[in-house]
Amino acid sequence: MAFAGTNFSLSQPDITQKLTERIDDLKQKIAAWGKRIRRCSERSRQFNQNLLFQSNQKRLYKSLERPEVCGAGPGRDQADTVAFWRGLWSEPVNHSKGPWMEVAASQSASVMPMDPVTITPEDVAEAVRRAPNWKSPGLDGLHHY
Repeated sequence: MAFAGTNFSLSQPDITQKLTERIDDLKQKIAAWGKRIRRCSERSRQFNQNLLFQSNQKRLYKSLERPEVCGAGPGRDQADTVAFWRGLWSEPVNHSKGPWMEVAASQSASVMPMDPVTITPEDVAEAVRRAPNWKSPGLDGLHHY
């Protein structure tokens, strides 16, 4: 036997096919174990976050604000980033105005405009006072909903 733990020998005529099948089987096993490890580690992380939420919400939200750094390499140069975005936003763009814009304007012509909303510092203070401590807003950016 040429390979320990297998029934392959180099004298077999279809050795290349058997080797490729064995390699494929091992790759599939490795992928399955990788998925299992990821699933278990994700579940463990969720469990620990649930425990933290019940015991110490402040520490949980602090840990969520500082995610682990994935890349160990150097970051982008600030000058390159500024030049990239300045090139995108400083150039005027001529958008084509299709017929659908006229249809939308005619449909919204009968809608009464909303009265202007004035938000006072007292309104903000009242909303913040009612918000629970260490709670982050939802996907819509609003607390409580």
